[in-house]
Amino acid sequence: MKHIILIISVFIFQQVIAQNQAGQLSLRTCIETAIAYNLQVRQTAYQLATDKTSLQQAKAGRLPSLNGNIAHGINQGRSIDPFTNSYVNSEITQANYGINSSITLWNGSAITHSIKQNQLNVQASEMSWQQEKDNVTINVTLSYLQVLNNKEQLGIAEKQVAVTKGQVDRLIILNNSGAIAPATLYDMQGQLGGDQLSLLTIRNSLETAKITLAQLMNQPYAPDMELEPLETKGAPVLYDAGADQVFKTATQQLAMIKAAELRQQGAQKAVLTARALLLPTLSLNGGLGTNYSSVASRQLLLGTSDVATPQYVTVNNNKISVFAPQSNFSSQKISYGDQWKNNFNSSISINLQIPILNRMQAKTRIRQAEITVQRATYESESIKTQVHRAVDQAYINMNTSFERYKTLEKQVEDFAASFKAAEVRFNSGVNTVVEYMLAKNNLDRANANFVAAKYDYILRIKLLDFYQGKALW
Repeated sequence: MKHIILIISVFIFQQVIAQNQAGQLSLRTCIETAIAYNLQVRQTAYQLATDKTSLQQAKAGRLPSLNGNIAHGINQGRSIDPFTNSYVNSEITQANYGINSSITLWNGSAITHSIKQNQLNVQASEMSWQQEKDNVTINVTLSYLQVLNNKEQLGIAEKQVAVTKGQVDRLIILNNSGAIAPATLYDMQGQLGGDQLSLLTIRNSLETAKITLAQLMNQPYAPDMELEPLETKGAPVLYDAGADQVFKTATQQLAMIKAAELRQQGAQKAVLTARALLLPTLSLNGGLGTNYSSVASRQLLLGTSDVATPQYVTVNNNKISVFAPQSNFSSQKISYGDQWKNNFNSSISINLQIPILNRMQAKTRIRQAEITVQRATYESESIKTQVHRAVDQAYINMNTSFERYKTLEKQVEDFAASFKAAEVRFNSGVNTVVEYMLAKNNLDRANANFVAAKYDYILRIKLLDFYQGKALW
C-alpha cells in the first residue's frame, strides 16, 4: 500500500511541475495533488491496510496450527530416568523432541462470521478512505473557486482604478487651465485612493487564497500560480435535479453513507461471532515425538555358567551342593541415533470442548457486540439524516444563489447604463463629481457582487454534484 501511494504521489507531483511550467493548474490536477499528499488521506489508507491484514489473519483461522518443541536438560541427584521411569542417583542428560498440530473442525461458525466481519470492515475502510478523498476534493474545489473569484475581482478593481485614474488625469488638465473648481479634482483623487486601497485588499485576498490552496495540496506557495478557468456552457442555468432526487442518489453514491452501512453490517457479524462462544468447539489434534537419556543402556548376554547355591541335597547322608545356571550380562549405553529411532511415538485425538462456565465472558462479549450494533445503526441513520438536511440546505442555497445571480446580472446592466450616462454628463460638465462617484461606486459594487454571486452559484452546483458522486472537473 505504501509503495502504491508513493508511486501515485510521484506521478501527481510530476504533473504539478509540468503544469506549473506550462503556466496553469487545472482543478483536476489540484485535487489529485491534494489527495496524494494529504496526511488524513494517508492515515485512512494505513487503516485500510491494517484492516486488510486483519482479514488475512481471520482467513488464517481455517488453517491448522503446527508447532515443534525441543527440550534439552541436565538432572543431578536422585531423579527419574526418562528411559526406564525408575529412580537413579546420577547425573542425567536428557532431550525431548516433538511436533504437534491442531485444526479446528467446528466452533459454531465463529471463523466464518469473523471472516465476513473483517471483509465488511475492509469495505467500510475503503469507503472511509474515499470519504477523506471526497472531503479533500470539496475543500480544494472551494479554495480553487475562491482564487478564481479573487482573480476576477482583482481584474474588476484594476479596471476601476484605471477609469478613476483616467478621470484624475483629465481633471488635472482642466484644473491647471482653471476650468474646474480644485475641490472637484481633490474629490476624484480621493476616489482614486479608495479604489487603490480596494485593489490592495483584493490582491491580498488573492494571495491568501493561493496560500490556502497550496496548503491543501501540501505544496510550496508560488506567487506566480495560475489556475485554469472553469469551463461554463453559456450563462448559468437552474440546477436540473430536485432535492429528493439528489438525496436518493447520495444514499447510493456517497462514501460516508456506504461506510456507515458497512460498519453496521460488520457489527452484526460480530454478534454472531460472539454467540459462537456459547457453542462447543471440535478440533483434531496430532503429534510426533521422541526422546533421549544419557543413562539409557541395554544388557548384552556374555554367556552362562553353573554357580553353587546355598541349597544342597542329602545323598547317602552326604550333603551335596546344588548348582544353578547363571547368565552373565554386560551393560552397553544406547546410542543417540538408536534412541531417536526406538523412542519414536505418534498420537492423534479428537477434542470436543464444551463451554459450561466462563465467568460470564461469553455473555459479556455478546452484549458488547449488540451495543455496538445499536450504536452503528444509530450512526448510520444519523449520517443519513445529516446528509438529507445538508442536501436540502444546499438545494435551497443553490436556488437563492441562482436568483441572486440573475438579480445582480440585471443590476449590473442597469448600473452600467446609469454610469455611462453619468460619465457623459460629468465629462460635459453637467453632473457634479458627487453624482459621478455615486454612479461609479454603484456599478463597481454591483460588478463585485455579481462576480461573487457567479462563483457562489458554481460552488453550490458543485456541492450538489458532489452529493451525487459526479466528477467536479
